[in-house]
Amino acid sequence: MYRGSKSAALLSTFALMGALLLGCGSSNTNESNAASPVAETTEAPAATEQAAETTRIFTDWTKHEVEVPTTPQRVIYHGETTGDLLALGVKPIGIMVDAITGTVLESQLVGVEDVGFPLSIEKSLSLKPDLIIFSNSDEQQYEAISKVAPTVTFNTFDKLDVRMRTLGDLLNKKQEAEDWLAAHAVKMNDMWKQLHDNGIKEGETAAVFTLYPGNRLFIMAGAGLPQFLYEEGGFKPTPIIQDLIDKETGFAEISAELLPEYAADRIFILNPVDPAAQQSTSDLLKSEIWQKLPAVQQGQVYNFDILKANSDATSREWLIDELPKVLLQK
Repeated sequence: MYRGSKSAALLSTFALMGALLLGCGSSNTNESNAASPVAETTEAPAATEQAAETTRIFTDWTKHEVEVPTTPQRVIYHGETTGDLLALGVKPIGIMVDAITGTVLESQLVGVEDVGFPLSIEKSLSLKPDLIIFSNSDEQQYEAISKVAPTVTFNTFDKLDVRMRTLGDLLNKKQEAEDWLAAHAVKMNDMWKQLHDNGIKEGETAAVFTLYPGNRLFIMAGAGLPQFLYEEGGFKPTPIIQDLIDKETGFAEISAELLPEYAADRIFILNPVDPAAQQSTSDLLKSEIWQKLPAVQQGQVYNFDILKANSDATSREWLIDELPKVLLQK
């Protein structure tokens, strides 16, 4: 299963996507036209040296060894953590526009071309990318996409530091990645200190729920907002949620009857976009089983817009400001 973050509106998309696609780049084959022995020994090494300066071999998430540009200039990013690239100062030329609509990223990506979902081969060809980053592990799709341009698979549900360092390496932004991670760690530490100084106890647990059309209830685990909440110094997952995280599960559908097993000291609700899911959420919050949860009785339930509470680097910067407002009601 495609394990990861995003809105309830995209949960069906996640379920359809496989663990992330990687694209392999095509290898270059040099053909010689009966050149003289002297030309072969003097010109070929120069050409090889020049190629080595502009391309290199990169081993992607699904272990393809891909010849990629040393410093990519025209990147298509087909995944839901586009904000990771923005944090590194890279604006892709093509994205899944549906994945950023209504998010904190939208205003920063105005005018970027939509390559669709599934990724449109025709549209991608027209953009003339020199690198495609593809968050899906379907080999059949990978083979088709990798014919457009060097393509690498990327696990968008890895931990933040792993994602940023991988992209820093791939995009020739290693120092930028380290600088961003260092600055982000300081901001996170300051945020949690502020929260602990204002009554949030060390070791408190948190659980994140959302509803999908059809009255389908999901517990979020290794995707989206929980990735942020469960950072070092933050809230802890309950044992049953930790088990899902250990299994690399982004989210899991549960029945309302199981709510007491998944509930935590503090509960977060991701407000859905779909009107039917909004009604289901309202009905759940009025139910007897919900009203009996300790966190509900203690007034420790909080709401976030599902489209904004994502785990990409740029959205996390937004959450650093927003979480204290929500928890401390400021």
